[in-house]
Amino acid sequence: MNGWARVVIARPKTVLVAAILFALAFGLFGTGLAQKVSAAGFTDPGSESAQVDAWVKERLGPQNPDVIAIYTAPEGQTLADIGPKVQAAVAQVDPTLLDRPIETFWNSSRSQYLRSADGRQAVAVIFAAGDDNRRIAVYPQMADKLRVEGIDTKLTGYSALADTISVQSRQDLILAESISIPLTLIVLVLVFGGVVAASLPVLVGALAVVGALGAVGIIAEFTEVSIFATNVVSLLGLGLAIDYGLFVVSRFREELGRGRTVAEAITRALDTAGRTIMFSALLLMCAFAGTFVFPQAVLRSLGFGAMAAVGLAALLSVTALPAALTLLGPRVSKWSWREDAFERAEVRAQRFWGRVVTAVMRRPGAIAIAVGALLLVLAAPLTGVRLGDIDHTALPAGNETRSAVEELSARFPAANSGATVLVRETDDSTPPPAAVSTALRELGAVPGVKQAMHLDTRDGAAIIHMALAAPDRSPAAQDIVTSIRDLKLDGLELTVGGESAATADSVTTILGKLPLMIIVMVAATLLMLALAFRSVVLPIKAVLMAFLSLAATFGVLTWIFDEGHLAGVLHVSVGPLSAGMMVLIMAVVFGLSTDYEVFLLSRMVEAHDAGAGTEEAVRTGTVQTARVITAAATLLVLITAAFALSPLTPMRFLGLGMVIALIIDATLVRMLLVPALVKLMGPANWWTPGRKTPAPEADSLAALHEEPQPQGSRSS
Repeated sequence: MNGWARVVIARPKTVLVAAILFALAFGLFGTGLAQKVSAAGFTDPGSESAQVDAWVKERLGPQNPDVIAIYTAPEGQTLADIGPKVQAAVAQVDPTLLDRPIETFWNSSRSQYLRSADGRQAVAVIFAAGDDNRRIAVYPQMADKLRVEGIDTKLTGYSALADTISVQSRQDLILAESISIPLTLIVLVLVFGGVVAASLPVLVGALAVVGALGAVGIIAEFTEVSIFATNVVSLLGLGLAIDYGLFVVSRFREELGRGRTVAEAITRALDTAGRTIMFSALLLMCAFAGTFVFPQAVLRSLGFGAMAAVGLAALLSVTALPAALTLLGPRVSKWSWREDAFERAEVRAQRFWGRVVTAVMRRPGAIAIAVGALLLVLAAPLTGVRLGDIDHTALPAGNETRSAVEELSARFPAANSGATVLVRETDDSTPPPAAVSTALRELGAVPGVKQAMHLDTRDGAAIIHMALAAPDRSPAAQDIVTSIRDLKLDGLELTVGGESAATADSVTTILGKLPLMIIVMVAATLLMLALAFRSVVLPIKAVLMAFLSLAATFGVLTWIFDEGHLAGVLHVSVGPLSAGMMVLIMAVVFGLSTDYEVFLLSRMVEAHDAGAGTEEAVRTGTVQTARVITAAATLLVLITAAFALSPLTPMRFLGLGMVIALIIDATLVRMLLVPALVKLMGPANWWTPGRKTPAPEADSLAALHEEPQPQGSRSS
């Protein structure tokens, strides 16, 4: 970093322009990103359900409807009266978009299944042609034709649900950024005491988001990328760039306050904060690399987006930001309400946190036990957690698409996706009619099954469609699928497909791959922290603290989203936690936990390497970083809390999860539990095989006790 600092100091304009052009050049690839990303990718392509669906699709065509239109006859009219209008509307749908002709109550041989019991409602079932992405992409075009003027029309189905969630997700992103950026700028102005210093991290954050979205656009050319990746890029790119910028600018101004020249302050800031940022970014990228173990495209693409955002945020924070600081020099304090506002605030913060850390040092054992017990109490609900995936309840109550799903399940179960069962003899021979009849009888008797219907027998297997008494992908439908799979029939083998089976398989896959993801994250983190701190004990403690933060966070989320406490106040749908969102929060929180740990412990290690004892190193590290870490966490809370305003339950889950995790981690864990444990472990913190304790350096020891002074109080 010292070598890079010399380059920045020698050519700040060149470095600044090159960094900006680099981010903007990447940003060009983000043009038209909305058309490149996918609203699909939630299923495991190697699962039992995926294999059944592919086998059946090859022989009978797709069995999971993309759009189902529910038509309600106006008061005083019958289904026969509205039939001509509906048929005329359906006929306008471009046939090139369809896998097969549209089936309606008015043209179907199974019309009894496409009409409600009261005779007031009927449905049209549409199967779109192409892969998942194309089927979702053409939904708006088909929806316009399917709606009939003067007739109440509700649209549901796989593509309708995916499109509704995708559109809402894009709107949430715009809303979150429009709220979080102004609030973030206000907080930064309060932290830095001036507009110029506050603006720099926000500008770097904006560049990081633009560049990272472009990187996602490039990745989308080669592999499937989920629409949710853009939300993650915005959240992490902006949040981390501002956090990193906060650390660099604070350290730069701290060094200026100690009387160093601009060149010396830049060198020192890059050698300390800059080096820590690069380690932090590598840690976060390693945490997100753990998502690559999952076969679901949506989880892998979240990893791609997060890594792009983290990489750009860190890169711009050690290139564009120090170059701008070099050009500004002491003028970074311009537009402040008083010249020494930052320094005075820093002194006040150090005085406050000095009292806090003194209290912790007096009773480290009691503090560690009390905080540890509180975190375990918060984590307790996690023992009864249920996991699911995104279904129609992701949409707010009263949403038309969600209401249509529930209405369809209650009144037209045969029109829903339901479940598709392949029945084979255990020796792979074709099941005889008697065996198929037995399977139909037993499958129809499974609780929650409305009807079992034999579609065909081909290539050694009988294909049975089952109407379920629960909406597709819902927890109840997944339980019915589990009951079907548990059914044992002598001499017969059953395999199950359909949307509910795919959701159940996806959750099972995530749970199966989660230990591997954790191993990847932990191994990479231990290695990186061991290199950064030259200690064996500190990395292990950092990982344990991260998991304690995670457990407490998910305990609170389980209490709210799964058990339903405060659900009415927060306007969230009660049900199993989304396994996919849980993976995302785990990666983000684990990364951010170790991120803040790096910034805190790096100052402790810096003090210890300069010759301070354990208690003095803890005091110095905590006092010097507490204000910045608290401010960084506050800024990220503001950015992530904006996502909690979304009406989508998964986005509220993400937003609230991040807010809870940041509050727990930046206060209870980082500022209380970590200092207490470091104090208790004493010299063991710094142990590494073969390492010798450095001799105290007088200059460095003196610097440890220096208070920041107003700029200009010393000669440059």
